[in-house]
Amino acid sequence: MLLVECITVGALFTNCYIVYDSEKSVGIIVDAGDEADKILEAVDRRDVKIRGIFLTHGHFDHVLAVRDLKKELNCGFYLHKADEEILKFVPRDAKVFLDRDVPPPPKPDGWIAEGQVIEVGKYSAKVIHTPGHTPGSVCYVFDGCVFTGDTLFAGSVGRTDLHGGDPNLLISSIVDKLFKLPDSYAVYPGHGPSTTIGVEKKLNPFVGASGLLRSGP
Repeated sequence: MLLVECITVGALFTNCYIVYDSEKSVGIIVDAGDEADKILEAVDRRDVKIRGIFLTHGHFDHVLAVRDLKKELNCGFYLHKADEEILKFVPRDAKVFLDRDVPPPPKPDGWIAEGQVIEVGKYSAKVIHTPGHTPGSVCYVFDGCVFTGDTLFAGSVGRTDLHGGDPNLLISSIVDKLFKLPDSYAVYPGHGPSTTIGVEKKLNPFVGASGLLRSGP
């Protein structure tokens, strides 16, 4: 069975997910936002071998635990190459938003791209490139669920006023890509509670059927 454990970490309450095949005891981490010890405790409790850390995007609140987790778990970390520039702002943004001095994140071990398939035991996720919140924002689509990072939230959408943000691209990514998924798919966002594609298509006040940022069905 594919299982998902959400660990909320850091001052900005970022959702870090452990996604794993419970039969094979292998998995991945989606968004290692902060508090590496807290994430490691969850990995140890589940007795899961982590095959990689996959970021939805490169903002500081999704990457602060990467360095320690790479060392402890002996695994690589990956994100879309379009967010390579975003990673350079991690020390600055951590200082501005958290008043913390942090080192630059490690160099990614590889780049992920649209259409790439990530194996998690006998399950797999397809990468969808969903720019808008950042140029390299991606979502990870499993059979029955999608990890949306800061692109789509329960009742909201990602901000576009930071470096590389683009509101038109964000709307297109959600409406033309995410909303093409089945209504029943669970949505696991980068912050806040989970939801479903169907609920957001209908009720999201920004990009739903009658949303402020779009018109028509």
